[in-house]
Amino acid sequence: MSSSLPEAFLRLPLAHRALHDGEMGRPENSRAAVAAAITAGYGIEIDLQASSDGEAMVFHDYALMRLTAETGPVRLRTAQELCCIPLKGGDGEGIPTLAEVLSMVAGRVPVLIEIKDQDGGMGPDVGILEAATARALAGYDGPIAVMSFNPHSVAAFGDLAPAIPRGLTTSAYAIEDWPLSREMCDRLRDIPDIGRTAARFISHEASDLARPRVQALRAQGLPVLCWTINSQAEEDAARPLCDNITFEGYGAVIPP
Repeated sequence: MSSSLPEAFLRLPLAHRALHDGEMGRPENSRAAVAAAITAGYGIEIDLQASSDGEAMVFHDYALMRLTAETGPVRLRTAQELCCIPLKGGDGEGIPTLAEVLSMVAGRVPVLIEIKDQDGGMGPDVGILEAATARALAGYDGPIAVMSFNPHSVAAFGDLAPAIPRGLTTSAYAIEDWPLSREMCDRLRDIPDIGRTAARFISHEASDLARPRVQALRAQGLPVLCWTINSQAEEDAARPLCDNITFEGYGAVIPP
């Protein structure tokens, strides 16, 4: 497997947290949302949190309360317990493991995996979720890529699975939007970790795509994806500044 980002990630729009739609009974990051994305022919973006027994769970939040009827941190429940907790707005399905989602996709569409920061402050206290992700991806045959906001996470994953394309999730890091120090926001905003993480792409905040640093990286040949596009008008504005989009809430057009 090449460490370069596969072409499919630059061609197929990526469904944010899979093709979720609460009115259609497809919660975000659910099996139903994954199945809908596959059927529609979209790429899929999903998020990972760690269970208490070190499994990679497909779930966005650190806590259970927004997306389920339970409360408390995801990381305090075992994988088996999490699989039995129904997602709100669905048909009773529980939280899936990464292995389950990969089995569903089976290489048919690209899968972009975001490892959520486990340090709590974008620091170096990482490793468990990165190892779980690498185990689940071992032997997977299909277009796959892994990213994180935390550069330490990207570097750790690269040590474990150097052949799998990895990238940095990046942002304008407005201080009011992040539970981070001003110093950390200022540092990450400049995207200084491309080299040490051997990042092969970035996925940048859509409203900040015009940032000179982002466009300089793109001019140097680094693919720039973006998050999150919510309408055709937003897509039209973003397309000249990026190589592909992550979208939700409307039907992105798949190029011929």
